[in-house]
Amino acid sequence: MNALDGGLFSGAFTAWVEGLREDEPDIVAIDGKTSRRAKGGERHPLHVVSAWAPRQRLVPGQEKTDAKSNEISAIPLLLERLHLTGALVTIDAMGTQTKIAETILARGADDLLALKDNQRSMAEEVALFFDTPEQRSLAPFETTDADHGRVETRRHRVSHDVAWLNGDRCAPGEPRFPGLKAIAMAGACVERGGKTTVARRFFLSSLPLDAPLLARAVRAHRGIENRLHWVLDVVFHDDLMRLRTDNGPRNMSTIKHMAMNLIQNAGGKHSLKVRRKAAAWDHDCLKALITGTAQ
Repeated sequence: MNALDGGLFSGAFTAWVEGLREDEPDIVAIDGKTSRRAKGGERHPLHVVSAWAPRQRLVPGQEKTDAKSNEISAIPLLLERLHLTGALVTIDAMGTQTKIAETILARGADDLLALKDNQRSMAEEVALFFDTPEQRSLAPFETTDADHGRVETRRHRVSHDVAWLNGDRCAPGEPRFPGLKAIAMAGACVERGGKTTVARRFFLSSLPLDAPLLARAVRAHRGIENRLHWVLDVVFHDDLMRLRTDNGPRNMSTIKHMAMNLIQNAGGKHSLKVRRKAAAWDHDCLKALITGTAQ
């Protein structure tokens, strides 16, 4: 099985997460993870590209690749297996490819794609655009987090002026992303221990989104790291998995995603580790998880 079967939006999953509003599109974050010990001989370790739905807190699909460099070819295969109508698909810079953008639009969804060195000339043009006096004079949408002596201020800007990016100024061979409606910038200023670090990220989107939605989408995308990959490593010990034979690593990856979907859906105050152990030790608890009746 290359991807988890079934639709994306199940009525059983109604968790409120990352500040997303009910009137905003569902976010589907795409990213890859390597099971570092699932490696035999000269073969590459198992690398799986997964889809993560932060509002539903579930993994609707996955696609195996031979190596991380093959995510570009694996992502369209994964997207073809998902019900994406009306969703906003977020992908890191590796997935900022014309074919991937076309696949997302064909599935009835919109995209929010990171822009970095993989599209260097376009990234430089967008950076220069947001450095113009007209853009710098506009007040950004700001959010602030403070925790454990660390203060992070994030500033978000969005422009719907994209005609210049698709015009005659583009160099020969410059990728032209279909349906481009907005370009965006997310800046972060982090203060900790008397030191300050500043970073900026740029994005392309086929959705004419505003700055508050950009902020929530960027933050929701981070959930694939701390709510999926982190859980797989800490709760399911994915990086310690030593399965290497035939389809064993891929099958176990599918089982872990299915198990995580079940324990995430269970709710309650107990940690994911406790829920997993309770299901292993108590048949009644396991039955409640599988049937969706766990409290």
